[in-house]
Amino acid sequence: MTTTTAPPTTRNLETVGLTKSFGGVHAVRDATVTFHHGKINALIGPNGSGKTTFFNCVTGMIKPDSGTVTFKGDDITGKAPHKIARAGIGRSFQLCRVFPRMTVLENMLVAVRRTKVTDLLRGARNAEEIDKARALLVRVGIDHLENVEARNLSYGQQKLLELAGVLMGDPDTIMLDEPAGGVNPALIGRIGTLVQELNAEGRTFLVVEHNMDMVMSLSHHVIVFDRGAPIAEGTPAVVQSDPRVLEAYLGV
Repeated sequence: MTTTTAPPTTRNLETVGLTKSFGGVHAVRDATVTFHHGKINALIGPNGSGKTTFFNCVTGMIKPDSGTVTFKGDDITGKAPHKIARAGIGRSFQLCRVFPRMTVLENMLVAVRRTKVTDLLRGARNAEEIDKARALLVRVGIDHLENVEARNLSYGQQKLLELAGVLMGDPDTIMLDEPAGGVNPALIGRIGTLVQELNAEGRTFLVVEHNMDMVMSLSHHVIVFDRGAPIAEGTPAVVQSDPRVLEAYLGV
């Protein structure tokens, strides 16, 4: 995994005044953030700073109380997750979501077609999807496991499977929630390299991550959340030296 050079910047996804509360606690508070097409954007902050709730508001998993989410100029605020996915946004989750008793290949096919497992491998109509799934498994490096049930994979392998499943939908913007969480260092490097390769092909990334080595080597642009709101942003070097960031993380 090498340090990434930023491609040219254009607007991709924006939030204005995004707010979400739970029982009077502001999980996301008046968050106005701009992400840019073609960049690897990192969203960092202490535990409980609102990063995952922000992701969930953007991707339609929960509805914000107020504010807007705009993707490529279109208002997607509060739309259903499947509609946001069709618009071109794919995402992974903090806690990896795979079907444990399905094989790796079956998980890939379920990622794009909600049909019965017994129908997934039947008929010429599935041939193109199967070929695509196998090609993506090769790309992420787990093609040798296609007939293994997902519950028998390591957590890092499950993360790779989840990313491959996201790619089945051909998103041009990919949101990853803690892709390195619980993953061994060798597979963290593999995930980072995949993100860089996919970004070089034109995909935009929004990554929530606590692994600072990964963030600082991978990202073009870093946004720091604290107490539900962005407090700083810039290049990794700029953010690392920002006193507001040091205070949020270290209390100094």
